[in-house]
Amino acid sequence: MAEHGMTRRGFIQSTAYGLCASGLISRAWADSGVAGVPTRPLGATGVQVSMLGLGGHHAGQGRDDAKSVRLIRKAIDLGVTFLDNAWEYHNGRAEEVMGKALSDGYRDKAFLMTKHHGRDKKTAMAHLEDSLRRLRTDVIDLWQFHEIVYDKDPEMIFAPGGGIEAADLAQKQGKVRFIGFTGHRSPMLHLKMLAYGYPWDAVQMPMNVFDPHYKSFQQDVLPILVRCQIGVIAMKTMASGYVLRANVATPVEALNYVWSQPVSTIVSGMESEELLEANVATARAFQPMSTADQAQLLEKTKEAALTGEFEPFKTAPNFDGPIGRKLHGVG
Repeated sequence: MAEHGMTRRGFIQSTAYGLCASGLISRAWADSGVAGVPTRPLGATGVQVSMLGLGGHHAGQGRDDAKSVRLIRKAIDLGVTFLDNAWEYHNGRAEEVMGKALSDGYRDKAFLMTKHHGRDKKTAMAHLEDSLRRLRTDVIDLWQFHEIVYDKDPEMIFAPGGGIEAADLAQKQGKVRFIGFTGHRSPMLHLKMLAYGYPWDAVQMPMNVFDPHYKSFQQDVLPILVRCQIGVIAMKTMASGYVLRANVATPVEALNYVWSQPVSTIVSGMESEELLEANVATARAFQPMSTADQAQLLEKTKEAALTGEFEPFKTAPNFDGPIGRKLHGVG
């Protein structure tokens, strides 16, 4: 494959970054007067997605299907139309519940993303068929390689017979529209995935008020994604709850900080209708934070962030899913 010819020095340029960021955010803000949730472009796909997305893991937890279905449908009704999920969440139950929720016309209202653990072509295609069946759909809008957190993941995916061949085949078959990857461990692994030169449509990664200070995806990866017009999906905006435990930012500040970056959407784990309503209200009221306000907030978070203690998903393997741990022999 031809490479993009990327270098960190060439891409981490504040001028290009700032222009892209301001354009993305201003477009979202221009839409904010419309009922629902403001939308933003998903990279160069030509698709607009809601700037707030519903996390499939939280939406599908518990054993009350009716409650989960009601939550997912309420999210869509309120304008949270970007839906996250993964083949492994709750042993497939998260996708099954979302499939139920997407009946009765709801599938047509949503942008559906799910993730898989197929590092080889055969496994990836099997995961795809499982997801299509569970989600009760003929096509997945965005299909992502899940949890690029191990050193060997990129080379396994791009090896002959690797998972990337499944991605190309799935698109050719019309079962998948767009392709992406996710990971929460190391920005260097994201850079390694990008260096293969594959035309990614989206990348999902941690972004929060701690991240700029430690193993930073915002500093090292985000400028490349902006330059290459790859959609940016932010996750762990509350650092798995540690932002609130550290008492360095309010939930509104934490969300607004990330939305003030050039991200397409934030995937938020919302397990209750009350939290959903609160986050929707924050999205509708969003105004970009000034550069000075962002700097002030990061100064408040610096001391807590420097060691990575409050972003344990970057350091502790217990945040990795069971499928990846088994695949790589991690106990």
